[in-house]
Amino acid sequence: MRPVILGGMILLWLFCSILIGQEARPKPADKPTTQTAKALASESPFIGQWALQMPDGAAGWLDISMTEDRFKVELWTVGSPKNTQDVQFQDGRLSFVRTCAIGPAEYPGGPPSGAKIPIKHRATVDGDSLRLVMGGPTAEEQWEERVLVGKRMPPIPPRPDLKKIKFGDPIVLFNGRDLSGWRLTNPEQINGWKVIDGVLTNVTPKTSFEAFGRYGNLRTEEEFEDFRLTLEFNVPAGGNSGVYLRGMYEAQVVDRDSRMQGIQGVGAVFGRIEPNQNAGMPGGQWQAYELTLVDRHISVRLNGHLVIDNQPILGCTNGALSADVTQPGPIYLQGDHTAVQYRNLVLHPVIP
Repeated sequence: MRPVILGGMILLWLFCSILIGQEARPKPADKPTTQTAKALASESPFIGQWALQMPDGAAGWLDISMTEDRFKVELWTVGSPKNTQDVQFQDGRLSFVRTCAIGPAEYPGGPPSGAKIPIKHRATVDGDSLRLVMGGPTAEEQWEERVLVGKRMPPIPPRPDLKKIKFGDPIVLFNGRDLSGWRLTNPEQINGWKVIDGVLTNVTPKTSFEAFGRYGNLRTEEEFEDFRLTLEFNVPAGGNSGVYLRGMYEAQVVDRDSRMQGIQGVGAVFGRIEPNQNAGMPGGQWQAYELTLVDRHISVRLNGHLVIDNQPILGCTNGALSADVTQPGPIYLQGDHTAVQYRNLVLHPVIP
């Protein structure tokens, strides 16, 4: 064999050996892609919906989700959803900033007093329990820390087949004579509720749409789970009230020409579900509601029109007595807004 050929064969053997060695050597792990990072982030124990009890006793709803591999935090209390800022995750703790007033209320049931300042919230999770600590942002504004405890809420069940739901015997909630079976949600507020000519009537001088008032809301002593509720209401032009189902979901009570329309208008689940039409009547006329709540889905008939058809409710309404959707709750009528009248309140409970 010629030396040139032998040398070429040796070089070829060495080249193949190097290739085989590289194939056998373990490859370094691939860096996680953006999609993988999002998948890992979505498994965070913070992700989900949490029922809160706020420091002033109001119910709160905390929704933590992931958007483009970043945490998104939405907090609902009284009024509109509260914007959160500077959301950060570090050392197993989620923090965010919310602007709010923290001073004592000027009257029972009133809003916190003082100027709104940025308050830092720090959250930790242990299983299905969340601990949320509120603290002042600077040494000059430091105040005693307040601790809120949240409970993880289960996912919304599948859409129920209402044709298969059976309802029990009717329960008459208002007897047309007195307030038997009812009480204020806050006994320290003014009771403007009375029975006038067989009608449950809220008498209050308030005419504004402010979220707080000195007059009290009225609730049933009894609490319920799923049901169908029928009632009639009469709200004056420009008036404002609401019917809370299980103390947590508000069916809006305003007239058809109210400045509150859409997701806040008559026929809406306030702030959550918009009706498919404005089926309301002018102020000062009697209107009819049929409200069916089953498995956290609601159907609303307003004056005979199906304006919400078996749609899921993503969370409690602002102003709820409780945010824990796993628990029963009362029917409660807003009285801290304007004057309003109710009659013919009848509830048919769902038979389990």
